[in-house]
Amino acid sequence: MSEENTLSDLGWSHHFQSQLTDEDAGARPMRVSEVHRSSLTALDTAGAHFIVFSAQITSGDVAVGDWILVEADADRIIRVLDRKSHLSRRAAGPELREQLVAANVDTLFIVTSCNADFNEARLERFISMAFEANATPIIVITKADQTDDNGADYVRRAEKLSLGQVAIPINAKDPADLERLMSWCGPKETIALLGSSGVGKTTITNGIAGTSEATSDIREDDAKGRHTTTARSLHRIDGGGWLVDTPGMREFGLFEAADGINAVFQDVLEFAENCKFRDCAHESEPGCAVRAAIERGELDADRLERWRKLQREDAHQSETIAQSRKRGKDFARMVKDVKKVKHRKYRGD
Repeated sequence: MSEENTLSDLGWSHHFQSQLTDEDAGARPMRVSEVHRSSLTALDTAGAHFIVFSAQITSGDVAVGDWILVEADADRIIRVLDRKSHLSRRAAGPELREQLVAANVDTLFIVTSCNADFNEARLERFISMAFEANATPIIVITKADQTDDNGADYVRRAEKLSLGQVAIPINAKDPADLERLMSWCGPKETIALLGSSGVGKTTITNGIAGTSEATSDIREDDAKGRHTTTARSLHRIDGGGWLVDTPGMREFGLFEAADGINAVFQDVLEFAENCKFRDCAHESEPGCAVRAAIERGELDADRLERWRKLQREDAHQSETIAQSRKRGKDFARMVKDVKKVKHRKYRGD
């Protein structure tokens, strides 16, 4: 990176500047471009730096796109600045915990393709994640050139998934098609790419960021791809913005995304407001406005079922998180009580 680049070019704004205090005098602001297990790579006006974690901050606390403060005389992280937005999901495994995907993202390009990879339920999850993260979701549908209608049917299906949803069909190998994405890639803007393996995320990255990452075609028999991007990384976009590429994600669990779900399924909620009973389950209750909308063809029955599934998942997760936090508070209270007892014994009370 040239020394002519400023922090503003990297995405620095008043949001981050306002968090600095007198105690931060001399600390160096940097933007995270890669996160490794025991270190990270970050950018400032002088270029890329290899940064080590402190005792209080680990790789799970930092995401690509984060702004961090680094010690003035050592390449060691001091703290992570509060984010404008952050994309996250439920981490894999039985333990309920959040996994950061990217930070300070303005627009999320949700990439799918004109084949069996196009999955309404998965796309609704991604859109919910974007809304929850305060990022603008844009559905990018690749391989449009391989359809008879240039992907028009897939666009119609995508635009039904959320009110005001924008869907763009492209041939990711065509520079002219990639130009249609550049209005979201201007100076200081940050976009992220999210989608399954093999749908063309790396091809898009190569096209708009000038990278030369290896690509892998999707399998034609089941529309499943092989992972070519293995880690998240931050790339400079030709238009002056920044792009976060991510590994393919076929399984994606939402994490505390109630607001995002409500935003995606606003049509269902609007119908539900007119139900006769406030606790209507939208099954066989009299006066159910949701069932009436389905019968009139104004709401798809499958969409209602997908909403129910996400609602159940979110409710179960919220309950589990609440229980976990209660256990943590109970444990902390027990430790405090034990310390009090030991203190009294020490004093001879």
